[in-house]
Amino acid sequence: MNTVSGLSAEVRQYLVITGNYWAFTLTDGALRMLVVLHFHTLGYSPLQIALLFLFYEFFGVVTNLVGGWLGARIGLNRTMNIGLGLQLLALGMLLVPSAMLSVAWVMGAQAISGIAKDLNKMSAKSSIKLLVPDKEQARLYKWIALLTGSKNALKGGGFFLGGVLLTLLGFHDAILVMVIALAVVWVSSLVTLRKDLGKAKNKPKFTEVFSKSKAINVLSLARLFLFGARDVWFVVALPVYLSVTFGWDHWYVAGFLASWVIGYGVVQAFAPRLTGKAEGKVPDGKSACLWAMALSIVPALIAIAMLIDLQPELVLPGGLLVFGALFAVNSSLHSYLIVSYADEDGVSMDVGFYYMANAMGRLIGTVLSGWVFQIYGIVACLWVSAVFLVLAATLSLALPTHAARGKSPAVTKCP
Repeated sequence: MNTVSGLSAEVRQYLVITGNYWAFTLTDGALRMLVVLHFHTLGYSPLQIALLFLFYEFFGVVTNLVGGWLGARIGLNRTMNIGLGLQLLALGMLLVPSAMLSVAWVMGAQAISGIAKDLNKMSAKSSIKLLVPDKEQARLYKWIALLTGSKNALKGGGFFLGGVLLTLLGFHDAILVMVIALAVVWVSSLVTLRKDLGKAKNKPKFTEVFSKSKAINVLSLARLFLFGARDVWFVVALPVYLSVTFGWDHWYVAGFLASWVIGYGVVQAFAPRLTGKAEGKVPDGKSACLWAMALSIVPALIAIAMLIDLQPELVLPGGLLVFGALFAVNSSLHSYLIVSYADEDGVSMDVGFYYMANAMGRLIGTVLSGWVFQIYGIVACLWVSAVFLVLAATLSLALPTHAARGKSPAVTKCP
């Protein structure tokens, strides 16, 4: 306790924000795996399972657009706590008798969960900008990478937790355990989170939610394709393929995907070291271009290997590990760049706009994951992923380099 009290106010707030984000992410990952595996067991098709998450992703788009404006007006502490409260509501909706768990009902619960998730994420990422001085870009990159990486490691833990709880307790009791745990975190957050965090000095108008910054607009579109490229094969196609084609049971599917996301989160946390922080460098547009182009090669190679039937039971899991490592660096670079580009007064509006594009990419990827996989198979999902990543790399050509920061953005030259 003395150690915590001796920390600076900024670090204590960072710990509170990170703890909230961790707790939320653990339940979010577990809920996703519970829904995918439970409804697959009930006989739902891949496209039907994808549609269960349609409102989750759609309302993420809306929430990031509105949430950034709301955070600037009422404070990020309130938007974060609202997110935790809404997640409790979403989980509570799934405690009804199994006969009431219709597609429409689950989609409604997922819609509320999507709103909760993006309010929580937008609040957490925006808050870090306000706790680190603008001149300390290396420190900002480190804190963002740690927050994002640890969150994704816990999301992987959530995937595994969801599979374990479903196997040991069943759907209803698994949800009940998560409700109780998250309620404790929510009450703690209401007491400890700083009340004025993130309020803009001047109350912004809603029309200001659309970014006027070219760098933020370009980065947001690149982010859309980056996350669409991941989710087009990861959300529905991959777990169903592993279950049906490889014959893996719930434990294997949940455990493998959990390990993947945990490893992905660990790489994210170390991304600053991988991209040159040790030499005093922080990423710019050129970095985003190069890493996205490198990532685009991976799904293309996996698709080719599977087309020629080159040991798919080894190529797919192995390729996914390589994809995860490279994707983690790409995601961490983007997360740093948006916070760095954002205007400090009303930072949540720029970050909210950016994560609106992120949610749109997830929405597109989720729908395509069910539809493309059901009609054309997982190889087609991999080709769509590769194309999306080439588009993300191409867009990154227009991001500013370090030499252009504070001036008119120069065009990045990507070899």
